[in-house]
Amino acid sequence: MLPMPSAPPVVTLRAVAKSVREGGALRPVLRGVDLDVAAGEAVAVLGRSGSGKSTLLNLIAGIDDADAGAITTCGVDVVHADEGARAALRARRLGFVFQAFHLLPTLTVAENVALPLELAGAPRAATRARARELLAQVGLADRADAWPDVLSGGEQQRVAVARALAPQPALLLCDEPTGNLDDAAAAAVLDLLHGLRRAHGAALIVVTHSAAAAAACDRRLRLDGGVLRAAGDGA
Repeated sequence: MLPMPSAPPVVTLRAVAKSVREGGALRPVLRGVDLDVAAGEAVAVLGRSGSGKSTLLNLIAGIDDADAGAITTCGVDVVHADEGARAALRARRLGFVFQAFHLLPTLTVAENVALPLELAGAPRAATRARARELLAQVGLADRADAWPDVLSGGEQQRVAVARALAPQPALLLCDEPTGNLDDAAAAAVLDLLHGLRRAHGAALIVVTHSAAAAAACDRRLRLDGGVLRAAGDGA
């Protein structure tokens, strides 16, 4: 019997380059970056502030444009896709967890979680039911009707995780998901994130300064001088 072909990577980058303008000069941020992330895999990207970690996530999500190279995300050729196709990718296939949460203060917790589904055109009743299901999974069923500003930092981050998982994404992108949390809250969010990632079968890319967040991933990479390479054991 012939072996079954392996599934294509959820993310593929080839020779990706990106520079940013600082004053009158261009500063290289990414230099010839290659990356493959398999379905269900968790990859940590470490690096100092300003090393380009967030830029890398934005390129994968089609939020920003590469100067050179090829990027395929969930089967979409991000480099050549128009903005409509990129928006559809972000709405239907990606979940993004931001360090600053980005919860909308004028929406309740449940409404924040339901928002990605409503923007994708899902029926309102279905979106609210899905939001409450996810809030129960993150231990916030009793906070569904609360406003974000009355929640603790750890609770807000759990809401952000639930919102990212709402569209059942194939890929989760996390930008310093524990950066604003104390050790106990950070550990709880990491356990939650990886548990739900495994349950939903999503791949994960997390950029972080946290050794604990990196250690929880299957693979650790370091971005330094615009070059992405395997991180050392002490990273």
